[in-house]
Amino acid sequence: MSQHAILTEDEAPPAARREPIITVRGLTVGFGGEPVLENLDLDIYRGEVLGIVGASGAGKSVLTRAILGLLPRQAGKVTAFGEDISESSDPDLERRWGVLFQHGALFSSLTVAENIMVPMREYLRLPQPLMEALAVLKVELVGLRASDAGKYPSELSGGMIKRAALARALALDPEIVFLDEPTSGLDPISAAAFDKLIDDLSRTLGLTVVMVTHDLDTLHAIVERIAVVGEKRILVEGDIAKMESFDHPWVRDYFCGARARAAGALEAEV
Repeated sequence: MSQHAILTEDEAPPAARREPIITVRGLTVGFGGEPVLENLDLDIYRGEVLGIVGASGAGKSVLTRAILGLLPRQAGKVTAFGEDISESSDPDLERRWGVLFQHGALFSSLTVAENIMVPMREYLRLPQPLMEALAVLKVELVGLRASDAGKYPSELSGGMIKRAALARALALDPEIVFLDEPTSGLDPISAAAFDKLIDDLSRTLGLTVVMVTHDLDTLHAIVERIAVVGEKRILVEGDIAKMESFDHPWVRDYFCGARARAAGALEAEV
């Protein structure tokens, strides 16, 4: 096919047929010295599971925090749901996404249910009994027992903390969830169970999922598209096959090294 040939809708890549729910253009973020990210572009498509990967210090978490407006931008524009997030007059824009931070970030002095009710209290005006009932529903939605709603974070295992934090991220029924290293610190069985939970929720609820991860098993199991952050920009984006064929030293080592082959072999056995 000619480089300039026009693709029909059926021939176009799936991402090209979907509407971006978030667009990032010319994003530059720094902390007083050299920028961590510079002139970075990225689209996030409705309903996809996007994995963001890169070397330690490459700026993966900086990218997601800048998208969320948690870090100031030196340049560039981030549009969510058709609105520039820095100029939006919609007070409810932030209700449309939820965030799971790397270590859960639960309030240690609050029970699981009380943690889940924090965003409800901030954005909703609901009677206390209704918020409590909704909190229990969210607890059960992520695979915990209703009785776990009354526990404190110190009483939970690492996997339960991740699930409780996910329940809080889902408290306001968001359209997008951002996950920062969701399987870090989990044993392989717990990590696989959490991957399945994310996959089931994304399909059942129609969620758009954006996750920063180092977990090759997760990338093989549930991620539809991968964006590699490096050299202050997005080096490449696409599926696993594209990553494996991309000629860049870090990308090649990460996706074609011994650990990558092990993850791929495990996926083929399942």
